[in-house]
This record gives sequence, structure tokens and C-alpha cells, in this order.
Amino acid sequence: MDPILILALFAFIMTCWAAIEIAIGIREMRPLSAVKPLPLEDQPKVSIIVAACNEENSIEPASRSLLEQVYANLEVIIVNDRSMDGTSKILKRLRQEFPQLRVQQIDNLPDGWLGKTNAQHRGAMLASGEYLLFTDADVIMEKTTLSRAMSHTRANKLEHLSLFFKNITSGALLNALIIDTGGGLLFLFKPWKAKDPKSKKFMGVGAFNLVKRSAYESIGGHSAIKMHPIDDIMLGKTLKRRGFRQDCLLGHDFVRVRWYESAGEMVQGLMKNVFALYNFKVSYVLISIFIVLLGSVAPFWILLFASPKAQVVSLLTIAARFYSFSQGAKAMGAPAWLMLWSLLTPYINIYIILKATITTIKNKGITWRGTYYSLAELKKNAPIL
Repeated sequence: MDPILILALFAFIMTCWAAIEIAIGIREMRPLSAVKPLPLEDQPKVSIIVAACNEENSIEPASRSLLEQVYANLEVIIVNDRSMDGTSKILKRLRQEFPQLRVQQIDNLPDGWLGKTNAQHRGAMLASGEYLLFTDADVIMEKTTLSRAMSHTRANKLEHLSLFFKNITSGALLNALIIDTGGGLLFLFKPWKAKDPKSKKFMGVGAFNLVKRSAYESIGGHSAIKMHPIDDIMLGKTLKRRGFRQDCLLGHDFVRVRWYESAGEMVQGLMKNVFALYNFKVSYVLISIFIVLLGSVAPFWILLFASPKAQVVSLLTIAARFYSFSQGAKAMGAPAWLMLWSLLTPYINIYIILKATITTIKNKGITWRGTYYSLAELKKNAPIL
């Protein structure tokens, strides 16, 4: 049998399998819009914790969306982590307008910690809530987001709840990259299985990680993941491995983030954590690149140069990929024609993976927010996969 045809058939099966599993899995995830807000009289105290570092362009609208939550028992703690821009002035002004806002200043980073995990841990130490909500300084939340999330958490006796967010940045290539990358992450982590106590799958989302305080303290807080660049997912993994109940909902109508401003910014932004996603193992990187080449790159080249039978199979693979991509665009509220960018995005993803890996190895570490962290220290943390 023609080896190229075998390759084409394998790519077709893999593409369809991934697309079907993701489609079914997403349908199993509950949208936050289907959850009624928790009555005011039943709302336990929640502490919202934000780690902020040089966030002058986003901190004010994000902070206001938190302070304006329709929630009776709430405190907001913003940890200003060594900001060198106008973040401090903005927080000072907001503090005068909202007396319930607490601001903690960090001037020095202790050894053995990433800046963000240290800021989150420090914020948690100040918090007095029964539940802790970790979110980022560029996240905008609809006013009933927290009350709906707490309603689902209490009804299902969860210790951890995360929400998927909606990216609100414009740009065709950027959104196509987000769709492509997001599809790969969905297939890898399978967040719809996080709620199953029998499954090893887990999830955590930096835009919305709600944790019961007792569970958070039992794992040692962020000290358990203090040197891991992908702290949000690792928090979910640590909690799930310790037997705590978690779930992940679709929060697209309630949590919005300008994730990146451009495709170039996304490429640069992923430099710090892509190698960590593969547990800092080159073998995992090579396997990932092979999968991308096989499922997303090879079908187009087979269509041009292979035998008629292999071309037909590859055409079906491309059609399946286009359809899956268009559904991802629809979920984001983006036009279906973004699927045309799927001709280019695999090459960019391979570039990101290779550059992040080579740069991290060459520099023997990563630089994040102006601070260098050695690869030796980063490898000491538990693997993400």
C-alpha cells in the first residue's frame, strides 16, 4: 500500500477524532449563563486577588468590574508587584474612590518564587474570605459573574471552579492563532473531564480560578507551584491530585480578556511558558511538532503532490479541519472565513514551539516581566502533564 496514502489516512483519522471529541466535550460543559445568581443572603465571603505588574493600560477597567460585582460579601485585594509604570498612581486613586479596595505593595521578590505566584500567595495571606478568586489585571467581568459562579460552586460542593473567557482582541491572524492554539489545548487537557472525580484530567484558568480557602491552604497555597510559569493550570492540577472537586464552565458572556494585542505579541508572550507546557523535555516538543506536521501541514502538501487516492483523503482532512476551525471561530464570535488562516497558523505554532524551546535552553532559563528565572529552578516544580 502507498505509504503516503497510509500517512494521509492516519492524518484524517486523527483530525476527525480530535474534532469530534472536542465538539462533544464542549457540549458537556455548562455555560455560566445557565446558572442563576446566588441570593444575596446566602453569599459567603469571597476575596478577589489580583496580581498586577505594569498594568497601567488595563488595571482600572478590570478593577472597576470587580468592585462593581453584585455580591454582598466581597473584598478585593490588588497586589502591586514591583510596577514601574503608572499602575501605583491608578491604584491610589481607585483606593480613594473605593474604600473596600485593599492594595498590597511588593518591592522585592524573594528567592525561589516567580513574581506572579509570589504576588498571588501574598494576596491570599491577606485575604479573609471563605473562598479566594484569583484573576488577572486585564480581566473584565460582568456584574453577576461571581454570584453565578458561587451558585454553581455551592450547589455542586466544589472546591475549585474555573471559567473559560472570551478574547475581545481584534485581528484576523491573532484570533486564528488563538483558535488553533486553543483547539490543541482543549484536546490535550479535556477540561470537560475535570469535574469527574475518577478522571485524572484537570483545569485551571488564570482569568478565573475560584478556590475554597480550606482546600487552598491544605496544598500550601501557591508555594506548591511557586516556580511554575503556568501557575493557573498547575493550581488546578495540584487541587485535583489532592482529591478536591473541581469543574470548568463556559464563561464567555461573563469573562472577557484582551489576551494579546497582536499576533507578534502572542508569539513573544508564549516564549515564557511553552517549554514548561512540555515539562522542559525536548522529546515531548518533538512529538508535538510531529503531530502538528502530520495533522495540519502534511494534508496540504499531499493534496498537491501525492497520488489521487491520497489527495482525496487529504482533501477530506482539510475539509474536516476547516469545519472544526469555523466552529471555533463561531464560538468566539468571529467570522467563519478565519478558517482560511489555518493554512498559515500551523507554521507559526511550530515556530513558537521551536523558538521557545531553543531560547529557554540557550538562555538556561526564562525572562518574565523583567526578572530572570533559571531553568534549573524551573525544572524543580512538578510537571504539568
